[in-house]
Amino acid sequence: MTTALSDAAAVTGRNLRHIPRVPEKLATVSFQPVIFVLLFGYLFGSAIHVPGGGYREFIMAGIFTQMMVIGAATTAVGVADDLGNGLVDRFRSLPMARSAVLIGRTVADLALSVLSCVAMAAAGLAIGWRIHHGPAQALAGFGLLLLLGFAMAWVGALLGLLIRDAESVNAATFGVLMPLTFLSNAFIPPAGLPVWLRAVADWNPVSATVTACRELFGNTVGASTTVGLPSQHPILASAGWSLLILLLAVPLAVRAYRSAVAR
Repeated sequence: MTTALSDAAAVTGRNLRHIPRVPEKLATVSFQPVIFVLLFGYLFGSAIHVPGGGYREFIMAGIFTQMMVIGAATTAVGVADDLGNGLVDRFRSLPMARSAVLIGRTVADLALSVLSCVAMAAAGLAIGWRIHHGPAQALAGFGLLLLLGFAMAWVGALLGLLIRDAESVNAATFGVLMPLTFLSNAFIPPAGLPVWLRAVADWNPVSATVTACRELFGNTVGASTTVGLPSQHPILASAGWSLLILLLAVPLAVRAYRSAVAR
């Protein structure tokens, strides 16, 4: 276990050192979130009314969560690139734990998620978003976001191992992840959706994390459309969804990695 953790730390450091040399990665975690905050805060904020508060405070938890989910695409492309450029083959020739490759990739991308949260928080504060509860609850909210981001990184690793082509995996992940974020309560109150779509939005893992963060930050929650677990216990639902995703994605990704390196 000690050797595996040491190997994972070495791979994580390698991936982090490559970030400054790839400007598009920094743009993805810094400029893109700021653009989303400004776009939704100013353009849509003047047209969408949220019962019980302002749209700018309502939208911030949604943008935070969206960027955690979209981060899976970064992991997927990184894993596909590592397979394509022969890096994984070089790792196989070294006396290192195989699990270190995936752990190092997902942990490094978790660090990118932290940078993304910092950039979004700064932009949100600039447009009027505020955290109305104490620092402990605020940290709990960001902890749930990063837990979801880590879980989605493993989903991205799995997709990258299955598809293996960087361009194809980028299109595939966005094709799946974007509808997941928009079919939720991240950007609009779901009360106005058709009944069947409302049910999907209510039980969407994204909706659970968004609602939990709104409660922890003290922001506008919006009208609830269900009396089930996601709306009544959003913090528990958010943590449960993220842990379930990890429980499913981690062993599947490890199995896919073993199959990929055996080819």
